[in-house]
Amino acid sequence: MDILHYQKKFLTYLESKEWIQEPKNLYEPIDYILKLGGKRIRPVLTLMAADIFSGSFKKALPAALAVEVFHNFTLVHDDIMDDAPLRRGKKTVHEKWNINTGILSGDAMLILAYQYFENFEPDVFQKLAKLFSKTALEVCDGQQLDVDFETRSDVTINEYINMIRLKTSVLVAAALKMGAIVAETSETNANLIYDFGLNLGLAFQLQDDFLDTFGNPETFGKQVGGDIIENKKTYLYLKALEVANEEDQGKLKYLYRKKLKENTVKIADVRRIFELNDIPLLVKNKIENYTEKAFATLDNMDISQESKTNLKNFGLWLMNRSV
Repeated sequence: MDILHYQKKFLTYLESKEWIQEPKNLYEPIDYILKLGGKRIRPVLTLMAADIFSGSFKKALPAALAVEVFHNFTLVHDDIMDDAPLRRGKKTVHEKWNINTGILSGDAMLILAYQYFENFEPDVFQKLAKLFSKTALEVCDGQQLDVDFETRSDVTINEYINMIRLKTSVLVAAALKMGAIVAETSETNANLIYDFGLNLGLAFQLQDDFLDTFGNPETFGKQVGGDIIENKKTYLYLKALEVANEEDQGKLKYLYRKKLKENTVKIADVRRIFELNDIPLLVKNKIENYTEKAFATLDNMDISQESKTNLKNFGLWLMNRSV
């Protein structure tokens, strides 16, 4: 089971779709964001799960595409809300076109995502649509919490973990469960693969937070230090407030009250406080903790040892992003 194999098969399927139709100003941004690249992790998960539980991934391609289109819809709208200039190293949709186009094209993508479930039999369609609706709403919940946290000074680590669970992890978990639903495996297997994805998603997002501050700008594809510029209360910031002395706490809070045009010094100052307080190490421990939790769910799954190893290897590959 080769991740590259799934990526290639998914890309072939994605490229076989004709996105651009009339009115072009609605569909060209959809074509643009879907072809911006990325690892296609979520659709790969759908295909992988279908393969593990049924020995065939092809029938899961429409569900994988639904997941990818939905994920990219959230990116288009997130980028507008964050006023982000770059996505995967290229201009964001609202920068390349305008905000109104970004909103409307994003809306169309959400509807398109639902349409791909129409390829399945009624029973499978119902299960997919139910999971998808639940997940889509949870992602909105997570995004709202993320916005709320910007103006709150009392966010706890537990609240933050819940927010990233909703905003990021549930979609990773749902992508896997959709593959299980298409494969028509047992409910137990479907729920276990969901839990696997949920914990892996938390590890993945915490790693994303880490890379946002300490990643290599050449390979990260996004602006390094973006979370610091936006004063986002990530796990790094909240953990630093928990473990730092009063002086460092005061400095951090002061820096996170500022909105500046030039942020080089601010980013350097925040990074220094994080490093002084061992935050990189503490975050890595937390990432490892969630990764191990994900792997623990594999023990109870009714699949071959080889499939368990493949899922574990996928998790390790995901967590070893060298960016």
